[in-house]
Amino acid sequence: MNRLGSCFAAFRFLTVFPLPSSLGRKEEDLAGAVYFFPVVGLVLGAMAVAGALLIRHLFPPFPAAVLLVGLILSFSGALHLDGLADTADGFFSARDRDTILEIMRDSRIGVMGAASLFLLLTLKVACLTVMDHGLVLKASLLTPLAGRCALLLAMGVLPYARPDGGLGTLFYSSPLRRRAAVGGTVILFVVSTAVLGFRGLAAASVIGAATLLFCLFCHRKIGGATGDTLGASCEAAETVLLVFLAAGMSE
Repeated sequence: MNRLGSCFAAFRFLTVFPLPSSLGRKEEDLAGAVYFFPVVGLVLGAMAVAGALLIRHLFPPFPAAVLLVGLILSFSGALHLDGLADTADGFFSARDRDTILEIMRDSRIGVMGAASLFLLLTLKVACLTVMDHGLVLKASLLTPLAGRCALLLAMGVLPYARPDGGLGTLFYSSPLRRRAAVGGTVILFVVSTAVLGFRGLAAASVIGAATLLFCLFCHRKIGGATGDTLGASCEAAETVLLVFLAAGMSE
């Protein structure tokens, strides 16, 4: 495995960063990219912390929260939000498996997709608004990591659901994905505990449990995962973390 190429492949897929066009495009690079998803999460988290320091200095809590959520979304080009919307449209359509998969492939957004985006973004902003400055910085670091590690966990637990292939097959073809899922979960627990202590350990446990429940829901609906549901798992994990941390502010 070309580690440099795989690292570039992970950043190329999960972010909108401008990268040298010659790196991270080979099939072997894509197969190894799953190992570097947590690295991408940590880098995005560090950038979010830098942005939060500036934004919270310039703006009151509510507009600062809106801008911070927008900043974190800009790192990935809102790729995972698109997956969330498609997943909501399909899963809540009350249709059979094949129809759900067709709905999810449709690039147009439906009512359930729009509602899910509104609820998720509102929750994220509300949670960041009620946090104190120190907790916002810790949440900014951990949120992107939690999302990418949850994505890996879902990929390790669920089979691929589309028989005709799709975006997710780029990484599902990797023989390393289950090991990467275990590694990503360990990294999430270690970093969360290092940053937040016992509270971080509890947060990582809640994220893991929520991700596994979402995987069970996906399996019942479509028999596995798609690129859209993997993106949805990322967004769901980020939101679960923020809700968990914000809930502690009322104690």
